[in-house]
Amino acid sequence: MIRIAQIGYGYWGPNLLRNFMSLENARVDLLIDSQQSRLNQAAGLFPSITTSTDANDAFNNASIDAIVIATPVFTHYELAKQALLAGKHVLLEKPMTANVAQAKELIDLALQKGKLLMVDHTFLYTGAVEKMKALSEEGTLGDLKYFDSTRINLGLIQQDVNVLWDLAPHDISVLDYLINELPISVNATGVSHIHNGIENVAYLTVNYQNNFIAHFNCSWSSPVKIRMMLLGGSEKMVVFNDMEPTEKIKVYDTAHNVSTLEEKQKVMIDYRVGDVFVPKLALAEPLKKLAQDFIHCIENNSEPRASAIGGLNTIRILEAAQQSIKQNGKEIKIEN
Repeated sequence: MIRIAQIGYGYWGPNLLRNFMSLENARVDLLIDSQQSRLNQAAGLFPSITTSTDANDAFNNASIDAIVIATPVFTHYELAKQALLAGKHVLLEKPMTANVAQAKELIDLALQKGKLLMVDHTFLYTGAVEKMKALSEEGTLGDLKYFDSTRINLGLIQQDVNVLWDLAPHDISVLDYLINELPISVNATGVSHIHNGIENVAYLTVNYQNNFIAHFNCSWSSPVKIRMMLLGGSEKMVVFNDMEPTEKIKVYDTAHNVSTLEEKQKVMIDYRVGDVFVPKLALAEPLKKLAQDFIHCIENNSEPRASAIGGLNTIRILEAAQQSIKQNGKEIKIEN
């Protein structure tokens, strides 16, 4: 039985607690939060949990094996560092840290301590992303050419990070998982229309070797909510629409390989050619699968799907994007 302390019970914390409490081989013994009202709410749902407002109660508790951190990003580095120094395994909410240097230091510390450091990139455990990965690896898509992501909605405006740091980690982590290749540079632009000066609309382009390109559109100011990713290959294109209730994944034939004049005319008239199919997806809750992976990797000393290296790769892109925004979209090289 893996015994867990969770730090943070704000927006995402209740989901983490619910899923970890549902596992047979783990339990949350201690919940930490700065607000007593939140702790009272959690205790009402899970009476067996001990609560505290002091994170040191988690670090100093010898019976705790792992610490789940679901707090604002500016607190991640210090809390995770203290947890690792105390000999605890760590699951960090996304984004992993506020900068690359902090992420690298935590990875090195986890290696020194022989402890698991994992990042809560929940989307890697969705049936849709698992299917995209399978289609890519089995060669169905052909040579990968581009990735396009749109994640826009009205609010929830953050006070500590801009819209890229808030929304893009989901899709950047998916991209990193799907193509398993490091980018060479980024260009990003963003503007703030809100009083705190934090960018609420941003566009990011990530450049790779071999002519592969990725684009991200993020906004807190859209009247419509869109959650869509597109991975294009030389043979097929796959679209993941997370707002679609049933057919979240659709796979399209690529229409670029027409050769005869008749085929070219047909493409011009019909806009597109080829078939579309809708694959069956796994229906298990992604966050529960992530929680299971965390516990499994602790028990078996193995590497999780949502690895710390993947978290670092995401921070590399975000940090470079922030530099590019400050320099009006200048191309920023990424040092890997």
